[in-house]
Amino acid sequence: MNAGFRHHGGRLAEACARFGGAPNQWLDLSTGINPVAWQVPEDVAVDWRALPDPAALARLERVAAAHFGCPPSLCAAVPGSETGLRLVARVLGLPGLYRPPAYGTYRSAFAQAGAIADFADLPDRATALVLGNPNNPDGHVMPPADLLALLGHQQRHEGWLIVDEAFADCDPGTSIAAEVAAGRRLVVVRSFGKFFGLAGLRLGFIIAPPDVLQALRDALGDWPVHAAALAIGTAAYADPAWIARTRRDLVARAAALDGVLRRHGLRAGGACPLFRLITAPRAGDWFAPLARRHILTRPFADHADRLRVGLPPDSAALERLDRALAEVRAHG
Repeated sequence: MNAGFRHHGGRLAEACARFGGAPNQWLDLSTGINPVAWQVPEDVAVDWRALPDPAALARLERVAAAHFGCPPSLCAAVPGSETGLRLVARVLGLPGLYRPPAYGTYRSAFAQAGAIADFADLPDRATALVLGNPNNPDGHVMPPADLLALLGHQQRHEGWLIVDEAFADCDPGTSIAAEVAAGRRLVVVRSFGKFFGLAGLRLGFIIAPPDVLQALRDALGDWPVHAAALAIGTAAYADPAWIARTRRDLVARAAALDGVLRRHGLRAGGACPLFRLITAPRAGDWFAPLARRHILTRPFADHADRLRVGLPPDSAALERLDRALAEVRAHG
């Protein structure tokens, strides 16, 4: 019943087809996207008649780089962080490595990829090790010092470290974007849509040494992102008041979600406030009864003990989740 929902979150149309209801009747908690999005001001104009302006692209990359804490010369906009990661994998041309649990693209982006159980198992040969920080789906955060130690291993063997920081905007202290430099075998991937809640804009960034960035730009061509992404992304990254307020609000709302889950005996973990991973025997069995109540969560293939729950948009949505969990416990 839930096989179609195990690869990514979302898929609301499929949820309606399987479980009934109209899209506006559903509470979608299946993604790690901020449900309270940055609001595009009326004075942010998009000229759809013209090709995207190279000067506007350069301006976006400067503003985004300042937000990330890296030089603009090492920052390139891409049409979504997932697309950027796939292109980086092709540019590097190395076997990929990842440590489960991990985002599915870490495997599929590489022509050859394998999982490792522990970082002590890293091979003494050139590979591209890709890690999420914070990690998706469990929200685990690695300290920057540990990431740099892994970078040292990769560099000694002419490999690369790719750090996917798609969720790092919630806590900038987790980022190592400032560590990227010419001559270092480090690539950082950033997402716009997760924190700003505008995933449909398909905007991301690759922070990498100049030779990698040039190969990436050559692959993308002259217009890597569309005009709306240029205008909206530039304005959003230049809104420090909203960014600071949202970081505080997300932490508070995640704590409220934790309280509801605990009340129903669900153990949830993760340091990223945009989602929580429930781990318990048969945790995935909660998916279908919640879906019958028009609440969409994220199950996992081959992991019946996991269920990811995104952040509800407001107190009314949290109360709805609370009631649904109580009903499932009482009646199944």
